[in-house]
Amino acid sequence: MANLLTFMLPIFSLAKVYLAICFYFITLIAIFLPILFFTLRWKNISKKNKTPKDKLQVAFFHPYCNAGGGGEKVLWAAIQALQKKYPDVEYYVYTGDVEATPCEILERVDKNLNIKIGKGLKFIYLTKRRFLEARMYPYFTLLGQSLGSMYLAYEALQQLNPDVVIDTTGYSFTLPIFKYLGGSKTGCYIHYPTITVEMLKRVSARREIYNNRGFIARSPFLTGAKLVYYRIFAGLYSLCGQCSNISLVNSTFTLEHLMSLWNRPLHLVYPPCEVDHLKTIPRDKCPEKIRILSLAQFRPEKDHHLQIQAMYELREIIPENIFENITLVLCGSCRNADDANRVKDLIDFSKHLSLERYVEFRVNISYDDLLKEYGEAFLGIHTMMDEHFGIGVVEMMAAGLIMIAHRSGGPLLDIIETSESSRLGFLAVTAEDYAHTIKYILSLTNEEVCEIRERARASVDRFTVRKFQDEFLRAIEPLFK
Repeated sequence: MANLLTFMLPIFSLAKVYLAICFYFITLIAIFLPILFFTLRWKNISKKNKTPKDKLQVAFFHPYCNAGGGGEKVLWAAIQALQKKYPDVEYYVYTGDVEATPCEILERVDKNLNIKIGKGLKFIYLTKRRFLEARMYPYFTLLGQSLGSMYLAYEALQQLNPDVVIDTTGYSFTLPIFKYLGGSKTGCYIHYPTITVEMLKRVSARREIYNNRGFIARSPFLTGAKLVYYRIFAGLYSLCGQCSNISLVNSTFTLEHLMSLWNRPLHLVYPPCEVDHLKTIPRDKCPEKIRILSLAQFRPEKDHHLQIQAMYELREIIPENIFENITLVLCGSCRNADDANRVKDLIDFSKHLSLERYVEFRVNISYDDLLKEYGEAFLGIHTMMDEHFGIGVVEMMAAGLIMIAHRSGGPLLDIIETSESSRLGFLAVTAEDYAHTIKYILSLTNEEVCEIRERARASVDRFTVRKFQDEFLRAIEPLFK
């Protein structure tokens, strides 16, 4: 017994030392963080109050404003609407597109998104955008990118501390920085919740997916640890949501998930879709050459691999002479080197399946070229699971394409009705589902195709640019009072 006590005494002493260190460290943090917070807040707000200005300053946080996707369409349509209603306000965009001049950015907006921005818009260039990149955080990616967005927001605040900040990217962790350190009114337009209940369910079910790696899915211990991490992150995300004075969401899917996480009033404002002139594109009968159009940025969640896999499955179930006339056309924008590498991987994948003759890649095409693709295509395909809304889905329907989208998210809840009497398009999940759906569509008569097309074109009037701008202005108005 005496020997045991002699052995345990040094361990108890070492434990006391560690406890003392932890206590002093926690005490230091508890004192240091509040002092740092109030110092930075006083510094930023004092600087803001001393800066003379005679106009309201409104800034949009959108680090990838030159990407040319659906999220950017929301940004530019919102700015266009605000410039018309509040012409005496100064508008700014925080962007990390340091390689592009303001003229180049606005020219691309006009050319690729068909939106003209008035004079007077100013850009605040951010140099720390790399801290938003997923490649910077091999592990704890969600937390790393969120903390990186806070760092980027602080960089933005040091260059301009505006009266109103509107986040149009979904980086909700920036809101506390602008609200509490900058003293700004805050608003946000959320395209997709950073974390959802569905993500927790998939991790709990140990399902391997693009944001749940195989070695984690196969390990009960790592799965449990990730669930704890996700729940803590969800709590932090909810706190950040409370920092928004006005919160807008783009779909029923996003609304339902954020209601459970943020528990605060949300405005459902469907994103702007080009439909008026697309509805005028003439459509012929089923063409001999079948082009299947995909319209989505080259990001992992868009699941372009599933589209190519569907082409492989289609080849197995239809005659070769019919398949010879089918081409999958992948149109989308690349934001950075990671996206460009994904395109190379997709090209290699199509070659691996011996489909290189039947898959075309149209990267960063102009809006005029996209209109040509709309006119030449017969089918539209979209494969992202839990797509928050699906601007590309709506625009392809407006152009008269027969649409096949993933049975989830916005396409399921907001866009595509599938009952036979009022069918607007089709929904699928697996590559086999998509292949069999394409085969079924090819068997339809011209009359049946025209009925689906006309109903789909009539349904998209809910999602016009004008409708978005009216609803956006109505929801955001309190920030300008």
